[in-house]
Amino acid sequence: MVNSIAIDAMGGDFGPEVTVPAALSVLETTQQLKFVLIGDQDQIHQHLKKAGPSSSSRIEVYHTSEVVEMDDPPVHALRRKKNSSLRVAVDLVKDGTAKACVSAGNTGALMAISHFVLRTFPGIHRPAIISPIPTLSGHVSLLDLGANVDCSSQDLLQFGIMGSTFVKFTEHIENPRVALLNIGVEAIKGNQIIKKAAALFQSSELNYQGFVEGDAIFDGNVDVIVCDGFAGNVALKASEGVSKFIQHALRTEFQKNFMRKISGLIATPVMKGVKARIDPRVYNGAALIGLQGTVIKSHGGADQLAFSYALRKALVEIINDVPSHINNRVSATAEVTA
Repeated sequence: MVNSIAIDAMGGDFGPEVTVPAALSVLETTQQLKFVLIGDQDQIHQHLKKAGPSSSSRIEVYHTSEVVEMDDPPVHALRRKKNSSLRVAVDLVKDGTAKACVSAGNTGALMAISHFVLRTFPGIHRPAIISPIPTLSGHVSLLDLGANVDCSSQDLLQFGIMGSTFVKFTEHIENPRVALLNIGVEAIKGNQIIKKAAALFQSSELNYQGFVEGDAIFDGNVDVIVCDGFAGNVALKASEGVSKFIQHALRTEFQKNFMRKISGLIATPVMKGVKARIDPRVYNGAALIGLQGTVIKSHGGADQLAFSYALRKALVEIINDVPSHINNRVSATAEVTA
């Protein structure tokens, strides 16, 4: 069976300059996969020609006349740009032409359009955004990353259920460890929403581990960390910033004088290893979960390597039929608590 993924080829800071070669690079190493590149056909074909024939036989180009800009209000993109590359990519998932869509475009617009077109499964209050970030022992999946700034305790519980299911079937961890992000680990810490959420988590079937503070996100002691979209987005962007800072600081220190340059050459394997572990590009591709379809949001500034990781994440979701498992888990939980 050939799995088809719709790509918003015009999305992000670089559009086809990144999305087209990234798609071709993934096809070179992955069989039974087809991409539908959506956007301005002239620009797309231009970049396909630059790359050569290679795996282009498994590429289909779908022309659209509109592009959702990064500063377009979500409502404007939803109502006024129905022939945009972003909208058509989601539409192709809805009608079954594609099994997933990937976009590096406007996050708010992607969420609004995906929610409107695909809808959430029955019983799911809000979709959420989930993505891994590096830890001392691997990575942890964090949600929500910006889709829901204000959340109720019940919303956080549902995020925990969806996040746990997502990790179970994408990473094959039988009983993922779940925690709540808080300003302290003590039961008295946090606002009323967090305290009430903790009680709900404790009485649920989740493998709940309690609270984690911001400095413990990277310890690797849990598999899923749940928070509202405001805190999650800040934590994600802060971790990406720290990664860039560490890489820049190391390069700067090793360039200060001749002896340090020599030390830097000796330490090159170590430097490469550290970079590989904390490089945000390796973790690129956040999933919009809770929807009746697979949607992956790539970082807007993604380069070819980063965007290729987002494409591979979409394929993992397709192969493991993640949306259906989330639907089943939420439905089963609703029946138990009804």
